[in-house]
Amino acid sequence: MHGGDDLVLGRRLQAARERAFVGREEELAVFDAALRGGCSVVYVYGPGGVGKSTLLRRFAEHAAATGRSVTTVDGHTLDPVPASFEAEAEAASVLGDEGAVLLIDTFERVQGLEGWLRERFLPRLPVDAVVVVAGRVPPDLMWQADPAWAGALRVLPLRDLRPAEAEALLDARGVSDELRGPLLAFAGGHPLALSLGAAVAVRDRKASSRWTPQQDVVATLLDQLVGEVPSAAHRHALEVCAHAYVTTEDLLREVLPDDAAELFAWLRRLPFAQSSPRGLFPHDVVREVLEADLRWRDPQGYADMHERINAHLAARIRAARDADVLGAVGSLFFLHRTVGSTAEFQSWSGDGEVYEDAFRPRDAEALVRLAAEVEGEESAAAVAFWSVRQPEAFRLHRRTATGEMVAACSWLRLSEPSDEEAADPIVATAWANARAFAPLRPGEHLAVGRTWTRPDHQGMSPVTDLIQWRSIGYCLRADRMAWSFMAMRHDDPMRDYLRYYDIHDIGQHAWLGGTEWALFAHDWRAVPAQAWLDRLNRLLLTGSEEASAAPAPALAVLSRAEFAEAVRRALKTLSRPGELAGNPLTSSRIVIETGSDPAAALRQLLEQAVASVGEDQRAVKFHRALSATYLHGAPTQEIAAERLGLPFTTYRRHLLAGVERVCEDLWHREIHGAAGTLTERHGHDG
Repeated sequence: MHGGDDLVLGRRLQAARERAFVGREEELAVFDAALRGGCSVVYVYGPGGVGKSTLLRRFAEHAAATGRSVTTVDGHTLDPVPASFEAEAEAASVLGDEGAVLLIDTFERVQGLEGWLRERFLPRLPVDAVVVVAGRVPPDLMWQADPAWAGALRVLPLRDLRPAEAEALLDARGVSDELRGPLLAFAGGHPLALSLGAAVAVRDRKASSRWTPQQDVVATLLDQLVGEVPSAAHRHALEVCAHAYVTTEDLLREVLPDDAAELFAWLRRLPFAQSSPRGLFPHDVVREVLEADLRWRDPQGYADMHERINAHLAARIRAARDADVLGAVGSLFFLHRTVGSTAEFQSWSGDGEVYEDAFRPRDAEALVRLAAEVEGEESAAAVAFWSVRQPEAFRLHRRTATGEMVAACSWLRLSEPSDEEAADPIVATAWANARAFAPLRPGEHLAVGRTWTRPDHQGMSPVTDLIQWRSIGYCLRADRMAWSFMAMRHDDPMRDYLRYYDIHDIGQHAWLGGTEWALFAHDWRAVPAQAWLDRLNRLLLTGSEEASAAPAPALAVLSRAEFAEAVRRALKTLSRPGELAGNPLTSSRIVIETGSDPAAALRQLLEQAVASVGEDQRAVKFHRALSATYLHGAPTQEIAAERLGLPFTTYRRHLLAGVERVCEDLWHREIHGAAGTLTERHGHDG
């Protein structure tokens, strides 16, 4: 009675497994060929959860259907010594049974037996026996080095399911159409993640298109895919690898300064870690579950790790060679891949399909032709105009396979408008917008970005990634850029995406060949690069600009006249902190960059500027007037003149000259940074 029930249940379980089994046609064909004498050993390897054990069960069914005896040995239950392995094999008569099939699962648990298995055990098997070794680690190179194994061994790396196969698995598990998108986004083609996610999603009637893996799914996947790690430092290294686009030893050293080399060597040996020219990266599902677990388990630890990695990558962008900028920006933006609409406009895929190329004079004709095809003759005329005047502003994007130009972008650097440039409506409108909101100050420039992309590469694509990364790289690296303008069709779907990143359509539009163009702008003086990056971090870590840390203060963009008036007012209120705190200079670049209390920082800067006037021997009399009036507390200017022993008119002339010196010194610092002293910048003053 009980035996019959077991048999019925066993058949039902087997039938369910057969319905859920999808794909793996190539692997099954290799095994079937081995049963017919094609090879003696099939070595299957792949990361945890990719379906090795499921595949071995199907191999067993195929072998049994041909009348072969089948034995399965599991590394979980073996001691990693030859005697234990042989005892298991002999118990099943593998060594003496012609035509026997030996399936070795979880071989990574007894990986130390690999050399013995190859040199001692396998050569003793009957010639028509078939052995399948399945583990997480690929076979060592000694198999390939020995010519005897050339025809006897077949190595099969087991990959994720293809998209159609993943869909078929969800079909078999009864997943609704509404849930497939989020499930596939999370699990990709990873069989275990798909199966666990499907089981939970089908069970949860409240699951919707916003489904995310619950913590029990995350915990199970972590246990199955990652397992135990040697130490907390190793776990932390794994979390860095999961968060970063690619992990290098220097990145690891930035977060984990101790034992970075040892930890990196450990990471690269993990079965789910893959290598690229830029560094290591984990399997997508491993990445997702490690991220989800850390954010849930230790939000502050996640934030600290993110900020360290973010700071390292931001510094790389600023210091990188031009050829390395795209990779650095892409790595930085990958940290923010889940924020807002970033995922809708960044693909991080197709690496190597297209590449960025410098513009050369011989490319001019093809570039103009591309602009004409994409946007019309008026746009082509603008490209022809600027490619002669600013060839360095252009970047070309080519298909790797053919070298064909499929897109181009430009970032024009403009310091002052000219009548000749006014012929380009987009540039003319950029100047009009800048003048209307906050004109350029001496030494500053604005930049205008344009793109031309063939229709088959528009939308989310590798080309779009490269163009975006170049744009952000330009903005984060530009020196003394006041405004950046990105010209886009007024109805472009990316406009909401740009607003999310504090890049806005601020005013007048341009018309070019009957097409309306919006100029999405950012004032980099009001919100400079570091404040802009800090805002992205708040969006990632808190979901809100206002939550958590307070937003970085916006800079005041003052004209020279406004700046000088603010300096004069600040000198008069130097001893009154409350009034000094309300001075516009507390929002100026020279104060904000100190990171100190604004009123205290402004007072210190004014005192330093007054002191620097006295460093010029030719301006000592100006310094004495400034000190007596503002530093030593003379109640009136008349009393200050009396203390100095000067006629009032002479004192006033010295004081005004000294104030002008202070205004000029601080303005120079505001515009150019703290470069050069007053003495170096001035000649003799009478």
